[in-house]
Amino acid sequence: MKAHTASLINALILIGFGIWAYMASESPSKTAFIPVGFGAVILTLYKGIKKEDKIVAHIAVLLTLVILVGLVMPLKGAIGRGDPLAIMRVVVMIVSTVVALVFFIKSFVDVRRARAAKAAE
Repeated sequence: MKAHTASLINALILIGFGIWAYMASESPSKTAFIPVGFGAVILTLYKGIKKEDKIVAHIAVLLTLVILVGLVMPLKGAIGRGDPLAIMRVVVMIVSTVVALVFFIKSFVDVRRARAAKAAE
């Protein structure tokens, strides 16, 4: 899988699951829209990531890392409430975010190796 595909899937999961969390809650909180906002911004960066725009890719990685850190508290809250569906939603968002980060890192390493190989010729 390419980094842009992993990022697209992650953005869609963040948007979908964030909206689901808000709609499914008995006492909805606007903080459920935080992943939605991050997902929307990451989604707008998709074309730049696909074109391998270095700056756009680094911005997307930064946002992806920030949302990963930001999902820790909702996971703690869901575990504290003993809400298995909320735990599952947050875990899926965390997993998709980690997968996106892994593919971004792999992409950066591949580009660096290609440049080194080209320079060695």
